[in-house]
Amino acid sequence: MSDYEEDEGFGMDGAVMEEEVDEFQVADENGEQQNGGLGGESTAILSEDVASSRVGPPSKAVEKEKRMTTPYMTKYERARILGTRALQISMNAPVLVDLEGETDPLQIAMKELAQKKIPLLVRRYLPDGSYEDWSVSELI
Repeated sequence: MSDYEEDEGFGMDGAVMEEEVDEFQVADENGEQQNGGLGGESTAILSEDVASSRVGPPSKAVEKEKRMTTPYMTKYERARILGTRALQISMNAPVLVDLEGETDPLQIAMKELAQKKIPLLVRRYLPDGSYEDWSVSELI
């Protein structure tokens, strides 16, 4: 085509393309879920001080002695924990392990996870609406 031809639709005939967006769910700083539309998300990562200072309606927390879910960390929880902690470290959060020349926030987060020093909680939501809070140090 030349520069003088009229084809401003670029062969689309006026059709508008919309981009598909994956929907997600994140926990805000109060530990409350902000739903992006995906109902299948069943865990949230919270800092320990946020989970303990929650104010609001009565919660449906399951006691530590009555937890039903497995004490094993899933690969999805591990990825989210490492990503969350690496982001915190990159934004100058205090590092909780001795550094031996590491500068990459992800490597530092992996070292913290290996030593079980990450100050985060995994909140696992159950089908009945209740949830279980697991400390990263409790998970295998």
